[in-house]
Amino acid sequence: MARTAPSPPPTLVLFVRHGQTPTTGKVLPGRAPGLHLAEKGQQQAEVVAQRIASLQSEKRKISAVYASPLERTQETAAPIARALGLRVRRSQGLLEADFGDWTGAELKHLYKLPEWRTVQRNPSGFRFPGGESFTEMQARIFDLLGIDEEEQQRKFGFFLNPFRYGAPPHGGFAFGIDRLVAILAGEENIREVIAFPKTQSGGDPMTNAPTPVAAKQLDELGIRVLPRVD
Repeated sequence: MARTAPSPPPTLVLFVRHGQTPTTGKVLPGRAPGLHLAEKGQQQAEVVAQRIASLQSEKRKISAVYASPLERTQETAAPIARALGLRVRRSQGLLEADFGDWTGAELKHLYKLPEWRTVQRNPSGFRFPGGESFTEMQARIFDLLGIDEEEQQRKFGFFLNPFRYGAPPHGGFAFGIDRLVAILAGEENIREVIAFPKTQSGGDPMTNAPTPVAAKQLDELGIRVLPRVD
């Protein structure tokens, strides 16, 4: 019986923020050209480069380094690529958000604008004056990843659609209101007060999980699904 070739390991993506610049925490630079790393930012890039290089092994090697065309991202990516023996590949899709008229503005002035409150409380409903919206930036990144709108809705619709109505992201820092409500209501089982509880079968009515996994993804993981035998 012929042996099948081993499946390649799943893709691992490491996200690295650019190093500190002279205006970090002071100005909203956006896509303005000419902003380079500060000395501390250069040191940060070198440290990150050595850290990422140390993660490599014979079985797991980093194959590519991508960065936007901005100087600060190129200068952050350069030491990483050098430590890995690679070149930096430029990607227009990784560009910073287009802040439009706010580009180059001092943060201490932006904090005082009424629009800044919208940015913080309802970012998905805000468009930077003369620039792009967070929704458009999100679409740009999905396009870069090769995820079309149909796949977005199938896999992430339960999460993306609420933001169209202004639902604020909480970053996973929930208040545990359901637990508090369960205590006040005298319920022993928290499921009685959760809006979208897991069912006894392990399903999630909100996300429709678990859902079928694409054949391509199974191939990447080296998994074969067999029919159920009763």
